Amino acid sequence: MPRMLDVSDEVRAEIGDEEADRLLAGDNTPGSYDCTSCRTPGDSERERTSTVLFIGDETAVLAFAHSTCLPSQVVQVTEEQLRGAVKSISGDTVDLEPEKVVPEQAVLGVTSGLVLLAGELHPALVVEPTGPIVRPGATGAGDDFLPLLIEQGFMPLPELTGVPPVLHGWSVLLAMGRLHAVLQPGAAGGQPVAWWQAHQPLQVTESWRAAANKHQQVLMFAAPVGSIGRQPREDLLRGALDKAAANGKLVAAALPLAGT
Repeated sequence: MPRMLDVSDEVRAEIGDEEADRLLAGDNTPGSYDCTSCRTPGDSERERTSTVLFIGDETAVLAFAHSTCLPSQVVQVTEEQLRGAVKSISGDTVDLEPEKVVPEQAVLGVTSGLVLLAGELHPALVVEPTGPIVRPGATGAGDDFLPLLIEQGFMPLPELTGVPPVLHGWSVLLAMGRLHAVLQPGAAGGQPVAWWQAHQPLQVTESWRAAANKHQQVLMFAAPVGSIGRQPREDLLRGALDKAAANGKLVAAALPLAGT
């Protein structure tokens, strides 16, 4: 049965016509997969599926996503990210250079929403990786996502009752009504650098943007893989945040707003 697979021109340009044609013919495409965006199962024989190519300096990983979650695209990541820090994408490796392939790769999932705290709505970003994150260079299994953020100044949040403290040096970059990046302090007091950057600027709702402009800050909540999930409504997102907090799996900070 033909695969319902989307291979964008930019992905085809990177992997070559021969590899793209093999994918479309179903030779190298798994029938079932875990979506690299929402992490729920997908079936390329029954639903539209996107090819997503993660590219580092020397290596690349081909992953699959529901077309309703992500379009077929190329995503640039650092070689360090691609080789060591995270392991989660259930996909095939693409050998752009002989002997230079990696097994798996995860990305940070970012969801925007409004969170009610002390009777007032606050703009929030909820960050959850698609797989466990270990310290660069570490060996063995484990998940150091929350400890790494706590070391950066994020606070463990046992319950969502008030606004978390401001984390100076970090900020959320909003421009032309779109979310571009979460910035962290640069090395040795240099210019801020992107801790997370949208492959394409993300549209936020007018109410979210208005709340961000009012408070001049955005609340960032972070939880390890499997704690929040993809929630279609803000009330469900809040419920998932409350549960993660109660389970000791939530850290947070208020980040100053950069831009409008």
